[in-house]
Amino acid sequence: MTQARDSDTITGHARALLVLAGPLIFNNLAIAGIGLADTVMAGRISTADLAAVAVGGSVWAVAFLFGLGVLMAMSPIAAHALGAGKSREVGAYTRQCLWLSQVLAALVAAVIALIAMALDDLGVDPEVIPLASRYLSAISWGLPAMYAYLSLRYMSEGVGWTRPIMYVAGLSLVVNVFGNWVLMYGKFGFPAMGAVGCGAASAISMWVMLAAMMLYVGKQPRYRRFRLAGRFDPPDWFRLRELLSLGLPIGISVVSEAGLFSAVGLLMATLGATVVAAHQIAINYAATMFMVPLALHSALTVRVGHALGRGEPQLARRIGLIGIAMCGVIMACSALVMLVLREPIAAFYTGDSEVRKLAVSLLTMGMIFQISDGLQVGAAGALRGYKDTRIPMLLNFGSYWLAAFPLAWYLGVELELGPQAVWIGLIAGLTLTALTLNARFALVSRVPAGAMA
Repeated sequence: MTQARDSDTITGHARALLVLAGPLIFNNLAIAGIGLADTVMAGRISTADLAAVAVGGSVWAVAFLFGLGVLMAMSPIAAHALGAGKSREVGAYTRQCLWLSQVLAALVAAVIALIAMALDDLGVDPEVIPLASRYLSAISWGLPAMYAYLSLRYMSEGVGWTRPIMYVAGLSLVVNVFGNWVLMYGKFGFPAMGAVGCGAASAISMWVMLAAMMLYVGKQPRYRRFRLAGRFDPPDWFRLRELLSLGLPIGISVVSEAGLFSAVGLLMATLGATVVAAHQIAINYAATMFMVPLALHSALTVRVGHALGRGEPQLARRIGLIGIAMCGVIMACSALVMLVLREPIAAFYTGDSEVRKLAVSLLTMGMIFQISDGLQVGAAGALRGYKDTRIPMLLNFGSYWLAAFPLAWYLGVELELGPQAVWIGLIAGLTLTALTLNARFALVSRVPAGAMA
């Protein structure tokens, strides 16, 4: 547990953050592994199946991430309650989060179904639409389980116990890949379902994740004091309102960022296949490295929340500053790797000389991209520890959609300056986000003079 204070040193706080973040890094990489497995296994069947998984996966990701963002509110709420010694409040809010998860599952499933019916209007290849629609229908059966699992996951994360998240992620990776093999290729008497089998395997793995997490939480003594299953609570508007007031801005922030990257990908698609391939290489590497500060972001929310729950604002600010610096340093190291190894990285992905040359150029620009991304995600995690989500949502939306995307479109499409110009817009948006979120953290975390020791 991280409830007890570590020695008040930079090393001590950094170590505590890494202990929390370690299992979450594994979780994030496992999720990335599932996406990689889905892509590779679909690609071995046919181009149509691969395209269906790509199109369906893009639709799924944006809709799903909104619900995930809303449920993330459980983490700072649990952290504050534990820090304040209100253990039973953790259980009470978790039960309400489970109610909320099922409402979100129904709403997101409906949105996905509506988008699936509109794929033709979005310009998707007619050959891909039936497979993509059936893929979305299959994977959507996992939404109730996945959102219920996330309620338990963010509760466990909020109280500082992240190991079960790692265990469940590893199990999910195994189940998903095995399910793909059975259902996509038609093993053990099952019909070969292709992309639809990929969606079904993902849904099955989500139910396995929920079952595993419920079993773990039910058996582990450390959860007993929260009385998670000690009683049945009907929906409680007071607690649901707090979850929504914190979670809705997080959901919008998450979708704003994910939507920006999707939109930039579409802009690249207008510039030709070589540009799309090079962009995908650079973004894929950056996204993989981003998994480390993303895990630290979650650990920062928890540690800052614990400190504030105990009534220690100076400690919360110190932890926040150390965590943000750690995110920046980690991504600076990644940027250095990009500078030194950008050519081998590009060659690892492709043998096409034109694609490789352009990818090297984008990876070079990505050095700035990486550092900005690390600093913005660190600040976002610290602010969520303060339960500060509304202003960061506005800052995210403004930076991404009022600055980054218009600039990327104007430079890359209107002025026809090429893919590097599109990335200038992306880098500008992330840098602006990093500056504004860190300024917001400096303001929110200020300790009044009377509170100084």
